[in-house]
Amino acid sequence: MKTLIKFKPLLLASALLCIVALSAMVNPNPPKPKKPKRVIIGYVGGYRGLIDTTMVNANKLTHINYAFVDVQNNRAFLKRRKTDTVNFRILRNLKKVNPDLKILISIGGWTWSRNFSDAVLTDTSRRAFAKSAADLVKTYQLDGVDIDWEYPNDIGNGNIYRKEDKQNFTLMFEALRNELDEVERVTGKKMLLTAAVGGFKRFIQNTEMDKVQRYLDYVNLMTYDYFQDSLGIAVHHTNLYPSKVYQTANYADKAVNDFIEAGVPAHKLVMGMAFYGRSRKVTDVLRQGLGLKTDGYMRGGGYTYIKDSLLTQKGFKYYRDRDADAPYIFNAETKQFISYDDEWSVRQKCYYVMKRDMAGVMFWEYSDDKKEYLINAVNRALK
Repeated sequence: MKTLIKFKPLLLASALLCIVALSAMVNPNPPKPKKPKRVIIGYVGGYRGLIDTTMVNANKLTHINYAFVDVQNNRAFLKRRKTDTVNFRILRNLKKVNPDLKILISIGGWTWSRNFSDAVLTDTSRRAFAKSAADLVKTYQLDGVDIDWEYPNDIGNGNIYRKEDKQNFTLMFEALRNELDEVERVTGKKMLLTAAVGGFKRFIQNTEMDKVQRYLDYVNLMTYDYFQDSLGIAVHHTNLYPSKVYQTANYADKAVNDFIEAGVPAHKLVMGMAFYGRSRKVTDVLRQGLGLKTDGYMRGGGYTYIKDSLLTQKGFKYYRDRDADAPYIFNAETKQFISYDDEWSVRQKCYYVMKRDMAGVMFWEYSDDKKEYLINAVNRALK
């Protein structure tokens, strides 16, 4: 009896090994855990006033970045408090449709980045700014902060800027992460921290993205608004690859590679899409306007307007630059050239994101795609 008891553990271990072996024979390739769904981040503009609740389809997004919160007196500041607070309530209600939807405040933007440099200049001002941003998130029961500083150590839209911005940009995110961690501790809810960044090399040179990315959940590449006004030619403003028609300075693939080289892992990078067009008047009709000298600005408009109102007009013709994976339209009579993203080009960007194992996509902005042509294409293509 003592001998039997002594070998019971050994018998039990042997039995377990047999069970494991049998399981492996029955299912030699156990299912791998599913990868997290790629993000679809939509910027929704509250700077115009109240948001049309029927416009935003919560089931087709993972994140909404509310644009914009201003920076004043070293604080994150609601410029339109009366409508902003109503908009926050409207957006929170979308969680009844999609409980997984995350809503962030986006601070800055092209118009309201003027005071970032002052706000993050000292330890005291940085802490005050970070706390004010975290307080807004906590007060209005949101999910995090997106920083859209256009641009550190760069004039942008007539901004205050200084060379110290390079290090202070990093320290700002450290302070924000600390404050958001405190909100997490109090609420028990994950707080996100993201950044919208210029999709060009100069932005990388003016920042420390290898250090910055440590504090961020996502790095949203603004791979649009690619102008070459210094050359005065009509170009693609949101192309995935370089064109062979003209000497391309910036394009999305270059931005992705540059940010990875600068120390940002691909799984944090988010590809930007333009849901609007940029237009120029050109001086000739050769090459359907692409790469030609410009002679002023013209209205581009959102994608729904381009598709439903311009492409249906006599005179406008549609073209694809397959080297650049970029569409454009041209009116030979008016010499109007418009560059933009369409269903075809956003599919190419989605395939690129999957191939490079990036975090997902983001777009500016929702109201430009009122009939959801592009957001539908993104949802079909992105896996």
